[in-house]
Amino acid sequence: MEIGMMTLGALGTNCYLVYGEKKTGILIDPADSGDTIIQCIKAEGVDVKYIVLTHGHFDHIGALRQVKEFTGAQIAIHEKDAYRLPRADREAALFGMPCEAQPRADVLLHDGDGLKVDDLLFRVLFTPGHTEGSICLLGGKALFTGDTLFCGNVGRTDLPGGSLPWLETSLARLAALEGNYAVYPGHGDVTNLDAERRQNPAFMA
Repeated sequence: MEIGMMTLGALGTNCYLVYGEKKTGILIDPADSGDTIIQCIKAEGVDVKYIVLTHGHFDHIGALRQVKEFTGAQIAIHEKDAYRLPRADREAALFGMPCEAQPRADVLLHDGDGLKVDDLLFRVLFTPGHTEGSICLLGGKALFTGDTLFCGNVGRTDLPGGSLPWLETSLARLAALEGNYAVYPGHGDVTNLDAERRQNPAFMA
């Protein structure tokens, strides 16, 4: 599995291009700067089948329309966050940030769903807390955590749809995963699950 990481937009959101040996893959969280994302897709020669959104906040979906038009990929998001896509412009305006309304989802995700692309299988983990429809995506030894888990920190829960009790339950689920995984968060540095179990205050509470 190959993973290309781009940090995009004013809020420094991480976008991931993930693909297998046959150069077929997924794009996770097309945050902003659609031209940059498309240039990366072209440079790697990847056929993107799914655009997977870890949640529906505007800073993770700003280039969604442009990337979908270029790739023809299906948009996949948890059913509980799908309502956010066509109203991304209104949410962004509350923060004084630009973002257009985004296309509706093609695929509504649920806990335990699998996405098979090339020789890769990704499993959906429903991890509400940052939003009511946040997910993590588990593929091989990689865990894409969106704004649920960061290096040394966790996502905020004080925005509409957020819940600290839900987040605590979701973090307990991640902590209980067997083995170690590379953690690719929605913001900040790549880490690993063992390090977060040892050092992240949220896991040590």
